[in-house]
Amino acid sequence: MGEKVYGHHAIEEAIKKAGMGSTLYIERTKADKLGSMIREAQLTGKIAVRKVSRDELERMLPGADLRGALLDMGGPRRGASRLQETSIEEFCSRLGEEDKALVLMLDGITDPHNLGAILRSADQFGVDLVVIPERRSVQANETVVRVSSGAAQYVPIAVVPNLTRAMTQLKDNGFWVYGADMAGESSYTIKLASRSVIVMGSEGDGMSQLVRKNCDHIVSIPMRGHIDSLNVSVAAGILLYEARRVDQEK
Repeated sequence: MGEKVYGHHAIEEAIKKAGMGSTLYIERTKADKLGSMIREAQLTGKIAVRKVSRDELERMLPGADLRGALLDMGGPRRGASRLQETSIEEFCSRLGEEDKALVLMLDGITDPHNLGAILRSADQFGVDLVVIPERRSVQANETVVRVSSGAAQYVPIAVVPNLTRAMTQLKDNGFWVYGADMAGESSYTIKLASRSVIVMGSEGDGMSQLVRKNCDHIVSIPMRGHIDSLNVSVAAGILLYEARRVDQEK
């Protein structure tokens, strides 16, 4: 089997990009309930539909909450190609002189559920690029695609060997870098540049010292609660919303 996608929303989005040789496996007892998914797969002319027993389905991906459906993307690299992979160089080369852009950089996010939720917010708020390091970070795997409800397939992602080098490349192309930290200046008072990079640190330790040092500004989310921080995916969603709100006011 190739890349396996599960979760109804993730499958519905993956169907749109599935290539020849893909197979949609449906639990026989749920075929009627999942009729619209089956029809969408058949309409592509590229996806075979197979009805199998629950045991057969569960053996394909043990321990996963399949809810009666599993999409095999049909090849060891098919799953990777359906992600919008790019590079910093390619991304910057496509920007015109006056183009605005919003980049989200993730420093050491290791929980796939957090990455999936962040990518979902990135899609909703029109992030132009998500940058993640190739080491000490979760990559866009099956769980991430599922949690993102398919959004991982629409958000351009650049996996880079060195975040600080990526920051320098973006700065050389007119970007200002804003790192998120509780000790920073209130996001209410900072007006983000037309080309902005928002950096979110790891779930426990935040940004690394070197990444923090290379930020132009450190920003925080004003809070009034009793606990000392927000989940990183929630914080990312708030800052992305703030970035888009400010952009609309310009």
